[in-house]
Amino acid sequence: MLFMWRILLIIGTGSFLGGVSRFLLSRFMQNMFLSSFPYGTFAVNILGSLLIGFLYGLSVKENILTPEWRMFLTVGFCGSFTTFSTFIHENVALLRDGDFIHFVFYTGLSIFLGITAVFFGHWITKMM
Repeated sequence: MLFMWRILLIIGTGSFLGGVSRFLLSRFMQNMFLSSFPYGTFAVNILGSLLIGFLYGLSVKENILTPEWRMFLTVGFCGSFTTFSTFIHENVALLRDGDFIHFVFYTGLSIFLGITAVFFGHWITKMM
């Protein structure tokens, strides 16, 4: 039981840091580009995808990360840093507002670049 609490504390700490980081980066990006396009969430999701691909790649290739660090960084930090629920909500808002061009652009690029970023994160670890 103590082990479970320790893991939950590790994940919770990572989640706190990931959530705060998401808020700060998303707000910063959105303030840089004043537009109805959700640049902040877009940047966070792509960066988070790259980071989680890189971290899992390190875990598989080098076994550098302990299970605790892997949980802290992937489940905790990256899980809280990326914002899929916000992504979906923003897409619904774009559709509701009739902004179909931004909806298609945002959804398509987020999925394509997110998948590409995860693969690139794995590739980076293979080059090390």
